[in-house]
Amino acid sequence: MIEYKSDVEAVDALAQSYQDLKTEIGKVIVGQDKVVQAVIISLFSNGHSLLVGVPGLAKTLLVSTIAQVLELDFKRIQFTPDLMPSDITGSEILGEDRSFKFNPGPLFANIVLADEINRTPPKTQAALLEAMQEKVVTVSGQRHFLPKPFFVLATQNPIEQEGTYPLPEAQLDRFMFNIPLDYPSYEEEISVVKSTTSNVETQLSHIVTVKQILAYQEVIRKIPITDNVLEYAVSLVAKTRPNTAKASEKVNEYISWGAGPRASQYLVLGAKCHAAIHGKYAPDIEDVKAVSKYVLRHRIVRNFKAEAEGINEDQVIEAIM
Repeated sequence: MIEYKSDVEAVDALAQSYQDLKTEIGKVIVGQDKVVQAVIISLFSNGHSLLVGVPGLAKTLLVSTIAQVLELDFKRIQFTPDLMPSDITGSEILGEDRSFKFNPGPLFANIVLADEINRTPPKTQAALLEAMQEKVVTVSGQRHFLPKPFFVLATQNPIEQEGTYPLPEAQLDRFMFNIPLDYPSYEEEISVVKSTTSNVETQLSHIVTVKQILAYQEVIRKIPITDNVLEYAVSLVAKTRPNTAKASEKVNEYISWGAGPRASQYLVLGAKCHAAIHGKYAPDIEDVKAVSKYVLRHRIVRNFKAEAEGINEDQVIEAIM
């Protein structure tokens, strides 16, 4: 692992790396600045992300581009209804010497793109859940450790839900961020069409190494946070829980279940990283607010009244902030 002379020097290096990454990724990905920022924050915070958007918004291209500039091993798994756990974890095969050997599956990579994760049955989703949480894969009673760093970036199509297996709350909670992707602006779409309908190939450079990523993950946890910012983050999560002391009228009216303690942990980690990539040595309340929707929107469950009145999770989060 890379050793920095001080934590200040490490934060400065992280901020510079982020700017370099943004520039390099911008050669391929037009717009989507907030999405790129959120994915990088989750990676440097050692968390997984869920990318939600309609087809054709370059979700796969975004993930593969980030893997390329980070010098990470990248694998893509297309989730389908007939996908079995062994198809992603790997299985034991009989070798030429008549003994069984473990043949690693596509989960053994630094960045795994789980494409349309809600199209595979719960059995396969559960195998991915163990890998995400424990960073290991168990096959025939043997534990196999996944490479470091290990990130799962999963995609979901919010439109077509027929024949899908919605992710249970327990698995959604394993994702640090829920990142929505929207259509590009008119000007951005012109740039996309220009660059993708010509024969010009973009050459990307490796910006950050594996050792640097592991070092940044350590540094982010070392960043100090004041009590008032920490209390604000925990209080924000507590406000999402209906029929409790901190719950607002809107939460009691529209929310069935609120976020758990893992949301508070991810809010603090995300705020620390958000501060660091912008050159700050400690997060403030604005940093917590900047990552709050990514952390909370998939951890609160709306009730029937909210769905009937068209109240979404983001509106509730804005109200409690």
